[in-house]
Parts: sequence; C-alpha cells; structure tokens
Amino acid sequence: MKLILTHEVTNLGGPGDIVEVKDGYGRNFLLPRNFAIRWSKGAARQVESIKAGRDARAIHDLDDARALKGRLEGGTINVPVRAGESGRLFGAVTVADIASAIADQAGAVDKRRIEIGNPIKALGAHTVAVRLHPEVAATVKLNVVASK
Repeated sequence: MKLILTHEVTNLGGPGDIVEVKDGYGRNFLLPRNFAIRWSKGAARQVESIKAGRDARAIHDLDDARALKGRLEGGTINVPVRAGESGRLFGAVTVADIASAIADQAGAVDKRRIEIGNPIKALGAHTVAVRLHPEVAATVKLNVVASK
C-alpha cells in the first residue's frame, strides 16, 4: 500500500514522505490515526505543502541543533503543574506542558519531538528525550514543581 505520511512516524518517515507499507499496517494503524493519507496523483500534489510546513518547524542546521542540545542538557527545566498537597498531580504532565516550559527557558522545540518514557504523575525530577535533528537527540532533566 502506498501512502503519504502526514505526521512523523518512528522508523518510517516524516510528514510529506511517500512510503510503501503492508496493507494491514496502513489500513489498521496509519490511516485511522490520520498519520497518513492514501497516495494518489491529486494527493501527491499536497506533498509539497506538507513538506513546506515540516521545513518551517524543523531545525535546519546541525550546528543549531547541537547548540540547542547544549542549552537543554546544561540545566534543569522547571515545569509548573497543578498538584495536590501530597505532591500528586491532577492528571499527568503532557508534551505540550514540557514544550512550553522548554520554550520559556531554553528555546522553541516542536512538541512532536518530545518522547516521554512513562507518564509523569508526580512532582520531582524526571528525564525526557528530545529529538532535535535526525543526528542529534538531547536528554532533558525536568523538575516538576507545583504551580501557585
């Protein structure tokens, strides 16, 4: 099955990439989650607009990615969240929360590039991975604190 990716899919490709996948994977996973659209001549024309949006969000230069990695790994990012008196959170810390905290303290990062291993549901120190560039990944130390 030939598809055009609309979102980043790990080990497959990024938005605008035309990929060939098995029918079941495309029909049961990629298409229902809107990670891809079926390839057609008309849809192939959309590839340029998808890639233009992807390029606008991407960190273009490897040196910029390494500099941002240094800023991210050089300190701790404070993430303010609502929490109860026992330190338990109301919900979990989302990638949007992390992305906004990183943007405030170190620089803009696309929330789709942040990978949380286990859900963060308690105050304290945690680590997450951020894929800045295909060749550069950063390990970010988070300090989840109760907001006032």
